[in-house]
Amino acid sequence: MTLTINCDMGEAFGLYKCGDDEGIMPFITLANVACGFHASDPVVMRRTVRLARTHGVKVGAHPSYPDLQGFGRREMKMTRDELSASLIYQIGALKAFLDAEGMPLNHVKPHGALYGAAARDELVANAICDAAEVFGVALLGMAGTQHEKVYTARGLPFLAEYYTDLDYADDGSLLITREHPALDPELVTRRTLRAVREGVATSISGKDIPMRADCICVHSDTPGAAELARRVFETLQPYLGKAAPHGSAAAH
Repeated sequence: MTLTINCDMGEAFGLYKCGDDEGIMPFITLANVACGFHASDPVVMRRTVRLARTHGVKVGAHPSYPDLQGFGRREMKMTRDELSASLIYQIGALKAFLDAEGMPLNHVKPHGALYGAAARDELVANAICDAAEVFGVALLGMAGTQHEKVYTARGLPFLAEYYTDLDYADDGSLLITREHPALDPELVTRRTLRAVREGVATSISGKDIPMRADCICVHSDTPGAAELARRVFETLQPYLGKAAPHGSAAAH
């Protein structure tokens, strides 16, 4: 079993900074790069792609609703055609920067409110597929939701995610917050290892819920994200296809 660790990155904008991409990048295998509609700009996108190339990290697109002010965490009503066109536009922009660096587009992972809407709404999930099919890449999402149902029915490769830094409701749905609180790394790594080994996660009320974890996600805007990513990376080292960076505990 080979796991991947992904992180939403490149979420700065102009002079504004968000997340420690440089600190996190050595401890992930996939980078979901913002495409300008919830965060990022052309300079940030190019810089993030180059940083990923330096660390041997595969890059996917992280498109969103057109909601720069709300960081893509506000749901919007769009037709399937409007939404798919918006996503193709964003993914195409990132792919141009990848082409410039000689890197392939690896996957697509919707951001924020769009991700949450696609988990519930077949129309939204199909709009995402409409865009992903243009580029012929895999999609990241949650098992047991419209993500898995629609993506796999459309014949697209699908990776099920477990979130280290978000809570789950008792029904297994993800609780997407506008801001991520600081977390205890010890608790996070224990829960992550349990999700990987036992296929079980803990809900916000303490209930055990089924959890498929092909891919582990750490958010870059969680306080202490770089340390969290390092701890998760070192804990999951036996399951990963990426060597530990020089100087980390897992390298020894």
